[in-house]
Amino acid sequence: MDKHRLPVVASLMAVGAGVVWSFGAICSRKAAGADAFQYMIWRSIGIIVVVEVMAALQGKPWPTIRAWTGGRTMAIANLGLFVASICFVYAVKTTSPANASFLSSLTPLVAVALSKFVGERLSKSTIVALAVGLVGLVITVFSDLEAGNMWGNAMAMMASVGFAVYTVCLRTDTDRDWSPVLPGYGLMMILVCGAITMAHGKTLLPPRGDVLLALLHGAVIIVVGTVMFNVASKQVPAVPMTVFAQTEMVFVPIWGFIMLGLRPKPLTLLGGAIIFGAVVGKALYDAATGRHIEFVAAPDVPLL
Repeated sequence: MDKHRLPVVASLMAVGAGVVWSFGAICSRKAAGADAFQYMIWRSIGIIVVVEVMAALQGKPWPTIRAWTGGRTMAIANLGLFVASICFVYAVKTTSPANASFLSSLTPLVAVALSKFVGERLSKSTIVALAVGLVGLVITVFSDLEAGNMWGNAMAMMASVGFAVYTVCLRTDTDRDWSPVLPGYGLMMILVCGAITMAHGKTLLPPRGDVLLALLHGAVIIVVGTVMFNVASKQVPAVPMTVFAQTEMVFVPIWGFIMLGLRPKPLTLLGGAIIFGAVVGKALYDAATGRHIEFVAAPDVPLL
């Protein structure tokens, strides 16, 4: 992947970040007494509290405020992550964790396709990778045709689009500090999900156990994983980071099987493997041929 030796500790941190994030799907699935909107409210509260405390300790201004005063591109990034986050959690709650993670892992390919809107041309390798990824998508979705989970699958695919929008925003200014997006989209999540919850006549206080799972997800799993990935991204080149970022996709179905007893269907595994191959293969091909690396790691915010 790289002619230079990769830093071992940083590489392990990148892989570990994906493993940490993957536990979020288990928290979301186990919070059975809270719907996706109630869950997202409390998960976002956990994110904002921890990020604001960390910023205060570092002497930085309020990141939640900076997220919404940083211009149009920052606002679009907030919106993209809002769509990605709420769609992914909804997908995990309505379809299998394997399907949700596999379909959402199309993000790098979707991001490269969307990059044409910021003046970048699609290379032949990108078109091939997109075609292969589409095959994997069709196979993964086909495995659920009779299970009534198509809405969840659609939300998983929308999650990849939302996160890709954020990644494209990142490409417009790679030197900019995009970390305020984390609490920024969290605030938007609280307001929108709170309004939807009350409009449906539901309580903002689901069972205490579900609230604790959501807070754990936001305050610990997301923040710890993000810090690990941020540190690793400063030392590990783009291509291996693209590969390492897929560990979340790999471990979500593993934990689903071990902790929840959810056995992925053979076609789901096949489709996921094809998507994984398209993403990783594209990154490795670009590196081997000396081409410009079209994938951009988005370390400031994980998918979950």
